[in-house]
Parts: sequence; structure tokens; C-alpha cells
Amino acid sequence: MINPPASEHTLAAQTADAPRIAFVSLGCPKALVDSEQIISRLRAEGYELTKSYDGAAAVIVNTCGFLDSAKAESLEAIGAAQAANGKIIVTGCMGAEPEGISARFPNLFRITGPQDFDSVMQAVHAAAPRPHDAKFDLIPAQGVKLTPRHYAYLKISEGCNNRCSFCIIPKLRGDLASRPAADILREAEKLVAAGVRELLVISQDTSAYGLDLRYSESMFGDRAVKAKFIDLIRELGALGVWVRLHYVYPYPHVDEAIELMAQGLVLPYLDVPFQHASKEVLRAMKRPGDQEKTLERIRKWRAICPDLAIRSTFIVGFPGETEEDFAILLDWLEAAKLDRVGAFKYEPVEGAAANSLGRPFVPAEIQDIRHRRFMERAQILSAKKLKDKIGRRLQVIVDVGGRDAIGRSKADAPEIDGKVFINSRRPLRTGEIITVKIDRADAYDLYGVAV
Repeated sequence: MINPPASEHTLAAQTADAPRIAFVSLGCPKALVDSEQIISRLRAEGYELTKSYDGAAAVIVNTCGFLDSAKAESLEAIGAAQAANGKIIVTGCMGAEPEGISARFPNLFRITGPQDFDSVMQAVHAAAPRPHDAKFDLIPAQGVKLTPRHYAYLKISEGCNNRCSFCIIPKLRGDLASRPAADILREAEKLVAAGVRELLVISQDTSAYGLDLRYSESMFGDRAVKAKFIDLIRELGALGVWVRLHYVYPYPHVDEAIELMAQGLVLPYLDVPFQHASKEVLRAMKRPGDQEKTLERIRKWRAICPDLAIRSTFIVGFPGETEEDFAILLDWLEAAKLDRVGAFKYEPVEGAAANSLGRPFVPAEIQDIRHRRFMERAQILSAKKLKDKIGRRLQVIVDVGGRDAIGRSKADAPEIDGKVFINSRRPLRTGEIITVKIDRADAYDLYGVAV
């Protein structure tokens, strides 16, 4: 038997003896990117990942603290981990207020705040000494990703300068902090080189990108690129993959992005958090309040780019919301003809300004009724939109391969929007972009044949 080279022996022994770390990632795609960063650092230092809490050197729980329901899920995850393991490291949004966590779980190994990756790694080192040997490259250039190989989230900034009365994100994650454009583009290049076919651009306020940097330039290759929303997405569009924009506030300069969509550089898709339509409610939310002008802009966008798909989320049952306010929202939804719509029932998140506005809270049973009415209306509108696509040929990215494959059109983001169910004569590969003729639709999904 021929022995392998010494370096292979060493690496095999190192992998076998490497401390194992369990990881729980909760919350939104922005938190998922944070998890990817931590896991990338763990793997770079030679730690192994395990799904089992029992026997792990430590368990890391990346928490979400945006809504009370999310906090409850995070606390449940912490409790489950602690029941099986004595070394629990809590990080993420809930870590910004550690007193509430430590009061419930006084014996946690360490609590860190959001994006505090160095403190997480220090805690891991304290729980289990780092095994890394610098001679070995244990991590791919694009880092470790928790998404499928063919798509990835690309976070362009942290924090937010807005002060919406229902939101505590600035309190948890701070003000807007944009990444230099060159850093983002280098990360995007690595992802594309690794096989990513779709980049999902995320932040708390994507269209505000670069404002804090005063649109400063950074060197990307042999040229300077501005930290400016339109410049960045133009550069990303030149990489030759799908680029999808999430969490875009409808600032005037977003109109320029619609031109890029019409040119095919960026997917004709906008995720815009409108939240409501009543001027009174929007004023209480501290959101832009002229939804008539917003309707005009939506019509203008669709005139420029007819295939534009707009998705949004709304809050029903906000404090002080009257039946008239809710009727205004339903009427606006009908007029806007949004493609993808979701709604949340208002939750009185601890620390949110909305709780102390002096507006009466909407009873839970009325919230439930309004939420159901909203989603029923949204379902009817979605069904009409999708019915119009019957007979068309659409580009689709394959998420699940085979002859009976599942994919998404340009109007569908992963996890949150609809699917395209595909019948194909040949087995389709995951990540492949194909043309599908649509022959059937329901309220949320499309069905067709690969051509």
C-alpha cells in the first residue's frame, strides 16, 4: 500500500481531530449572510460543522429579534441547544440586548451582538482551541454558503438611516454602513466563478447604498467604481448572471434602475416594502405618505419595462388603523396590481416607537380578519397576473433538477415567491437557465414544458 504524501496525512488527521461546532441560523437573508461569514471563518480555521448538538464543542445560535414571534423562536432554539450542550454561543440581533437572554438562560457560554464576528470566534476559541494550520486552504475563495450552489445573497450594506416607528433594526444594527463598491464586486466575481447563476442583492435599504460613503470611489481592477446604487448594479449586471434587487425604497433615482431592467442587465424585479397605503397610517409609521404619486411611478416603471414584477409586504392592524384605512389599503392594492404580496399582523415589538404613539391597538380578532381579507384579495390579484402568462415562453432557473423539475421565473425570488413546475424530455440540471412554455397557472405557481 502506497502511503499518501505527508501533507495529506496531516490534513486527514487534522480533519478527524477537528473540534465540531453546531450552528443554528434564524431570521432574514441578511442574517443568513452573517451566518455564512461565521461559518466561513470556522471552516478556514479547520473547525468541522455538525448537525448534532450532542458531542459538539459548542453550539452557535444566530438569533433574530425583529418581531416578538421571531424572538420566541430564537429563545426556543437557545433552550433546545442548551438542553443538549453546555457551551452555547448566542449572536445576532437579540444579542444587542443580552440582559433579556441572560435572564432567561443565565448559564450561556457567551452572548455577542449582530455582526460581531470577532467576538463569536473568540468564544469558539475559548470553547475549543483552533485547529488551523496555515499550510492548508480549508475554504473556497467564495467562502462557505448556506444557499444552493447556483444562487447566493450579496449583502451590500448594514444598518439603516430610516426611523420607521414599527422597526427596531437601527437600534439593533446601527445606522447605514455601506461596503466599498470594489469589495462587493470582488465578492460577486468569486461567487460567479464558483458557479452562482443568480445574485440576490440585499441590505436593509438597498437604494440608499453609498449615501454614508458620500459615493466615494474604490479601485476594482484597473478602474475606480463609485459607491452608488446605480453604478453598483450596472457593474453587477455586467457579470452575465441574474441580478435580483431586494428591499428597494422607491427613491427617485430608482427610476434609473428600471432602465437597466428594460435593457436586460438586471432582472425586471423590485422588492419594495410599501407597508401601507393610508396617509394617516403611513404618517404614524414615519413612512412616505403619498401613495397616489407612488401609483404614478409604478405606471411609469411599467411603461419603461412592461415585464417588471413588483413584490411587497404590508402591515395590517397597525395601532390606530381604522376600517377606512384598511379599505384604502385594499383599494390601493387593486390599483397597483402588484405581482407578489405578503402581509404581517402588527406585533408590538419591545422598544418600537409605534407602541407609545397613543394610538389604540387593534384587537387581535380584527387583525386576523383583516389579514385574511388582505390575503384573499392578494390571491385573486396574483391568480389574474399568472393567468396572463399562459401561452408565454419564460426564462426559468432550475432549483430542483430532473425530468419533473422545479424552477423560478425572473419574477420569483427563492423561498418567498412562486415556483414554475417543469415537465422536460431530458433531465434538467440544477442551476440551468432554460426556456419554458407556460400552459397552466394557479394562484401562486406556473406549470409548463421545457422547450
